[in-house]
Amino acid sequence: MPVIWVDADATPKAVREVICKAAIRTATETVFVANHKVPVTPSAHIRCLQVESGFDVADNLIAQRCAPQDMVITQDIPLAAEVMEKGAAAINNRGEPYNPQTIRQKLQMRDFMETLRSSGVQSGGQAAFSERDKAQFANALDRWLAKQKS
Repeated sequence: MPVIWVDADATPKAVREVICKAAIRTATETVFVANHKVPVTPSAHIRCLQVESGFDVADNLIAQRCAPQDMVITQDIPLAAEVMEKGAAAINNRGEPYNPQTIRQKLQMRDFMETLRSSGVQSGGQAAFSERDKAQFANALDRWLAKQKS
């Protein structure tokens, strides 16, 4: 049975709510991993793992424990690349799937933007999380869950 792993340190409340509803509705084991307490809907299908603070501690736990049939929800592109190498699926908080054809490009863009920021260039950031983003995320998660049943 597949598991949904959530890199929960920066997951918006709206996304957590969608994930919890889907986990309960489909009886899918779901694990939120963060270095702080994450408020989630109480359910036998939902667990929270609080890890110690530190660089990539939550990411490392997810990468170690996820399996090929699992889903990982993360904004962290290197984590997405690592879990995809293991055969797991990965999407971000806006429902955009990571895939083997584009992950290298996303990693290069991330590194480029990090270089710009470290040299003092102001690059802005992502637009605020919207209802449209929430709907796109819910649809992407539902599509993945439907595939698991077939």
